[in-house]
Amino acid sequence: MGKLKQERLIENLKEKEINLKEYYLLIKKRFWIVIVITILTTSAGYFYSSLNNTLLYQSSTRVIIGSEEGGDMKTLLVMIKDPIIMEKVIDELELTRSADAIAAGITAEIIDDSRVVKISVTDQNPQTAAAIANTTAEVFKREIVNLLDFRDVQLLSEAKENPSAINQTQNKTTIIGFVFGIIVGVGLIFLLDALDTTVKHESEIELILGVPVIGIVSNMNKKKVVEKKVKVPVVESRSETVDIS
Repeated sequence: MGKLKQERLIENLKEKEINLKEYYLLIKKRFWIVIVITILTTSAGYFYSSLNNTLLYQSSTRVIIGSEEGGDMKTLLVMIKDPIIMEKVIDELELTRSADAIAAGITAEIIDDSRVVKISVTDQNPQTAAAIANTTAEVFKREIVNLLDFRDVQLLSEAKENPSAINQTQNKTTIIGFVFGIIVGVGLIFLLDALDTTVKHESEIELILGVPVIGIVSNMNKKKVVEKKVKVPVVESRSETVDIS
């Protein structure tokens, strides 16, 4: 009984090995399908992300707000995006946008419960983002004196141009297209093989007809058949002169 189980186990292992080999040969034979589909899906993912994704850039500057009396931090944070400050920024940079549009791209936050405030600007142009951040900090420091009579604002660091987009998903979309192409390509190979009704091995004939295969007729190439044709030898005739004396 144990020997029978062992034989069945060996047969199952052999069948799995044969199946894996057949799958490998099948994919290898039609691997061009995977290549073509992967190129198409990867290119589609790249161009889709390029056309539909507006890249945004962000630059930040920092200011230190002192502890003078009357200097409420929440009020000062709100004043950074006040229309009066924004209009001054627009005038100095000669921008064509509205004050609300400029304010929508600005965020002001306190860093780690300190008196350091980070002013961040998000824009489609990295140079414009840095310019708006620096100008906003300068205008805020200057105008807050007139608005709230608050003088204890110091510029801590200047915003610099950041060439890297904060929402760049192009590489991610391209990778997804690449993986999707491989999966679809391999799936299509197996689908075409499943739809192919031609007999590929003698074992399939034995399974269908229920009789053993005695011999196999090879498929001859027409060119090779022509080359193997027996050439007819050309006999050169010669005439002889007989001298009769």
